[in-house]
Amino acid sequence: MSTVIESLLARKQKLVEELEKAQAAADRDRIEHQLEQINTALDFLDRPGSKGGR
Repeated sequence: MSTVIESLLARKQKLVEELEKAQAAADRDRIEHQLEQINTALDFLDRPGSKGGR
């Protein structure tokens, strides 16, 4: 499970860096949407009672 979390956190960091450089509104929207999905997945994995929670 920790490998999944590590992967999500690494992807999140990369997207945050991309967001800082993004110029076009469409790119920013796409990146923000992906960040929301990652945050949702991390929240789900971090819930009490979930297998292998952080």
